[in-house]
Amino acid sequence: MVEVRKADGSNVADIIRVCEAGYRETYKSLLEKEDIEQVIEEFYNADRIAREVRDISDEWNGWFVAVDEEGTVVGAGGGGMTGSETAELFVLYLDPERKREGIGGRLLEAITEDHIARGASEQWVSVTKGNEMGIPFYEKSGFVYKGERPSHKLPSEKSYISLRYRREIGK
Repeated sequence: MVEVRKADGSNVADIIRVCEAGYRETYKSLLEKEDIEQVIEEFYNADRIAREVRDISDEWNGWFVAVDEEGTVVGAGGGGMTGSETAELFVLYLDPERKREGIGGRLLEAITEDHIARGASEQWVSVTKGNEMGIPFYEKSGFVYKGERPSHKLPSEKSYISLRYRREIGK
C-alpha cells in the first residue's frame, strides 16, 4: 500500500531522485538532452527542493510524496493557487518503474484535496505537447484541453509547446 503525505526535510533527496528519473524518462524523446539537464539542474536541486519543502504558501502548497510499504518514495508532486479560486498542478512525477499502479492518481487526489481546502474550484495543468504519458493520465482524471502556449523555462527558439488543461474541482 502506498501512503501519500506532505513531504518533510528528510524527503529532499528522494524527491530529487524521483523527479530527475521521471523527467528524463518522460522527456527523452521530446526534448533535447541539454534542455532536459538544464531543467533538472534548475528545478530539482537540493537547495531549491529543501526550500520548497520548508516554505509553503498559497502560491506553492508544498511537496507531496507517495511512499511505499518499504518506506521508499515512489512519487512526488506539488501545486499552488494562481488565483482566489484557481489552482495549478505544477509538478507530478513517479519512479519510472512504478507507473500504472495508481500512484499518480493518489498523488493528484491529495494535491487536489489541498487545493479545494484552499478554496479552489478549478485546477489547471500544463503538459508538453507529445507527452503520451501525461496527456492520457490528465484526460482520464477529468482535465479538458483548453489551448497551448510556449513551454515554461525551455528555450523559446526551439518552439517547445505546452498544452493547457483544466478541470472543475470541489463540486
